[in-house]
Amino acid sequence: MLLAITNAKVLTITKGTVEKGTVLVEAGQIVAVGGPGLAIPAGSEVIDAEGRMLTPGIIDAHAHVSIWEEGLGWEGDDVNELTDPLTPHVRAIDAINPDELGLKDAVKGGITAIWSAPGSGNIIGGQGVAMKTYGKIMDKMILNTLGLKAALGENPKRVYGLQKKAPSTRMGSAAILREAFVKAQNYMRKLEKGQKDPDKAPERDIRLEPIVSVLKGEQYLRMHAHRADDIMTTIRVSEEFAFKVSIEHCTEGHKIADELAKRNIPVVIGPTLGARSKIELRDKTFKTPGICAKAGVKVSLMTDHPVIPVHYLPLCAGFAVKEGLAEDEAFKAITINPAELLGIAGRLGSIEPGKDADLVLWNGHPMEVKGNVEMTMIDGQIVYRKGCCA
Repeated sequence: MLLAITNAKVLTITKGTVEKGTVLVEAGQIVAVGGPGLAIPAGSEVIDAEGRMLTPGIIDAHAHVSIWEEGLGWEGDDVNELTDPLTPHVRAIDAINPDELGLKDAVKGGITAIWSAPGSGNIIGGQGVAMKTYGKIMDKMILNTLGLKAALGENPKRVYGLQKKAPSTRMGSAAILREAFVKAQNYMRKLEKGQKDPDKAPERDIRLEPIVSVLKGEQYLRMHAHRADDIMTTIRVSEEFAFKVSIEHCTEGHKIADELAKRNIPVVIGPTLGARSKIELRDKTFKTPGICAKAGVKVSLMTDHPVIPVHYLPLCAGFAVKEGLAEDEAFKAITINPAELLGIAGRLGSIEPGKDADLVLWNGHPMEVKGNVEMTMIDGQIVYRKGCCA
């Protein structure tokens, strides 16, 4: 059956705002978007959204939802495989519990998609997954399994330094990262020779395959880096090996915004709402997104859930607006920008015909404390209504 959401203030994100707008949904997809004159086919179910705002589903560009489960201790903590500084072969998908509390909070907060990834304890921590936040079977919630998580700075230095292992310095961290890419380059050359002569094909190496994928430009190396010097090290290594990189956290990105902009490096900023829990966060500020965006950097925002609860992402965008990020850029930072970074912009991130019907109906402004989610829709299915769940 066709569903019509009418009389809403429709924030399409990419095509402007439609006052008194109508969005038609059928078979899990958006089929039409228009103003008051858009014809509604006979027999359609109609939701009158008078006085409400309709946005695309909100996307958290970096979280650990369901791989670091809420309300549990070690039993639900699968976020870091802290047995080796290089674990590119581990996959977040193998640790995600679709019945986890964080996913339920996400749906209630209008968060319809996330990138859930391994943590930042290792130099290369593993492969993340872009996923919908509602479903019973993980494999059906997946959008893609792109994004290789890596980390520089305090975390890997602390984890392995305490074990009296490398890396115990920033020099050691960068060296291990380079060594991994050299091995992947050598493996890639052997693979290429094996395509021409099967007798020369190397044995399969699942530790190197994800790094080869980064070298081929098939996915980003998503680098946890707070300090400006760690960000510049990331840039240096990415240019040495010619791969795509995004900067995750980017706490001091405001100090080198021009360097990021001229290289077209996307950033995912956050979790800014929390405390300065370690030295490399001392210059944390909600001004960073605005400074980076004004410099021409493509900005996404994150909660790093459970560091900041996933459903507070729109409020984080609001705080960034308060400190200088333009409101339209703030909406992009939690919709279309993360969709593009995650490789899912063909399906999500804006309200356009042909995209998935992942929609959120708000009573009040999403970035304000009084803004409440009245309805969350994923794949055309109403999965949450205020006061009850589907």
